Formats: sequence, C-alpha cells, structure tokens
Amino acid sequence: MASARDSEWSELADRALRAAGGRRGGARSAVVAVFAEHDCCLSASDVASAAARRGERVGTASVYRTVEQLRERGLLARVETGEGGARYEAVVPGGEHHHHAVCERCGRLTPFEDRALERAIDAIARRIGHRVSGHDVLLRGTCERCDN
Repeated sequence: MASARDSEWSELADRALRAAGGRRGGARSAVVAVFAEHDCCLSASDVASAAARRGERVGTASVYRTVEQLRERGLLARVETGEGGARYEAVVPGGEHHHHAVCERCGRLTPFEDRALERAIDAIARRIGHRVSGHDVLLRGTCERCDN
C-alpha cells in the first residue's frame, strides 16, 4: 500500500517524465510505480524483476532510460555500494532519507536512520562553514549472517 509520500513522489515523477517528452508508455509508469513501492535502492535488474512480478514487462533499456531521466530531474539518487552495478532510490519530497550498510561478503544492503549521525553532520558543516545540500553515508563490513 502506497503512503502519501510515495503518492506525492509518483506524481512528481510522472509530471517530470511528461515534461521530458519522448515516448510515453507503460514502461515509464511501471518504473515509477516500482520505485514508489520500495523504501531502499534498486538496481536496473531489480526494477525490471519487480515490474515483472507486478505483471508488467519492462526491458532493461527502458529501465535505464527512465532512471536517467528521473535522476537528471533530481527524483532519483545513485547509490554507490562498491559492488559493481549502480543502484538508485527515490529522492522524496522534504529531504527524508536513510543511509546504508553493505556486507562485503554477500552484498546484503541494510538501510538505517540515525538522528545522532544527522546532528553530527550538521555540527561538522557549521564548524567548517559549509552549507550541506546532501550527503551519503555507506558503512562497509560484514553482516551478522556472514560474521557467524
């Protein structure tokens, strides 16, 4: 079930894609729907697989094209996990976000939020005289399943 935040993001994404022009089709709508339903980052193949589970067939080229259009308009962010392929996640209105921990053995990606970390980043920004417009935090190590 989509939240109000997801619906708002979907509407913004649909408007941005309409404004971008190009081919209008089910693939673009399917990509938007998949990102709206997921709280964390996805690869292009994850998006195509999720669309297929919804009964919508979307080619990888269409996924990449749509992802790039949304990224250019600030509605998707590229998440570098250091494991090869790129992953993307929705940039939601209001700046709400989370960070990630990636297991160097199995590739498992775990999202997390931490208010103390956000306060520390704000304090560092003030100390060094920067206005921070965004930040990425990626922790690398082994997850509890691989550590045992």
